[in-house]
Amino acid sequence: MKRILGIALVVVLALAAAQVGVAPQPTRAAGPKLCLVTDVGEVDDRSFNQSAYEGMLAAAEELDGESEFIETQNATDYANNIQTLAEAGCEVIITVGFALGEATIKAAELYPDIYFIGVDQFQPTEVKNVVGLIFPEAKAGFLAGVLAARMSKSGIVAAVLGTDQVPPVVAFKEGYEAGARYANPDIRLISTYHPGGLDKAFTDPEWGAQTAKQAFDQGADVIFGAGGKTGNGALEEVAKLTTPEKPVYCIGVDTDQWETVPAAHPCLISSAMKLITQGVLEIIVAWSEGNPPSGNFVGDVGLAPFHDFEDVVPEEVKKELEEVAELLLSGKLDPLTGKMVE
Repeated sequence: MKRILGIALVVVLALAAAQVGVAPQPTRAAGPKLCLVTDVGEVDDRSFNQSAYEGMLAAAEELDGESEFIETQNATDYANNIQTLAEAGCEVIITVGFALGEATIKAAELYPDIYFIGVDQFQPTEVKNVVGLIFPEAKAGFLAGVLAARMSKSGIVAAVLGTDQVPPVVAFKEGYEAGARYANPDIRLISTYHPGGLDKAFTDPEWGAQTAKQAFDQGADVIFGAGGKTGNGALEEVAKLTTPEKPVYCIGVDTDQWETVPAAHPCLISSAMKLITQGVLEIIVAWSEGNPPSGNFVGDVGLAPFHDFEDVVPEEVKKELEEVAELLLSGKLDPLTGKMVE
């Protein structure tokens, strides 16, 4: 399947060497200093923050550079966190998440010698030292919706989502619903956004688990979790609910969550992926070669492998997903309406 498989990146960081007879001195990397500011989800959110972080580490290894990050504790700290890294000698600063968009633009204008990468941020073309790494989330969501509808026995599928204040989350949801209807016009959809603000919507696994259980109680047998740690809570709850006699499936988001949320293995048939790690790496390498993208860089999307469910997903469904993926990636199929583009 074109662009469907994710990329696992293993990074080894260099350790500081000690000199004989003197206190150990840190070794300065020959390459650039790469830095990252997370949203409130933290670098171990097993979703988009972690994917961006792994992209930075991969770039640091490839370029013989060093890396540093700050985990945002409160949304009011975005600008200060970026400033801290800018004044610490960072040559590239990655900011993760839609909510950091405004602070990233202002910092790019204030520090024209630093290159900024805004993950999930649509950036203006007139600011040349900043690029937005964006994705067609609706296409990934559409594939997840087709898979969900085809795997559902009850005819009811659900989505547990982060806030509707974040356009990529909305795009995932709308694509998922359109894909499910494309596969089964009579499908019943239960989609629920987290009721809190940006400071809570992606860090509430308890709410995610509760909402997934409510959807299950309403008959949903495939549940899409799209909302950082909140979505992870939904996946892990579904894993507790599934049984051999009555299987319930879950679908992850952003990265191949088979690798990041092992507790979801009993239900996780796939993930709607944005290849964030690959996108961050590609942009930084291009910058290092003197060809830094500006404006917006569109990354790849796709479905993750089926892993232990390879023999559970019917061959005809796999074939349909391949065909739909080709139509979506070629622009012939609208992921928001499920209709062919004339």
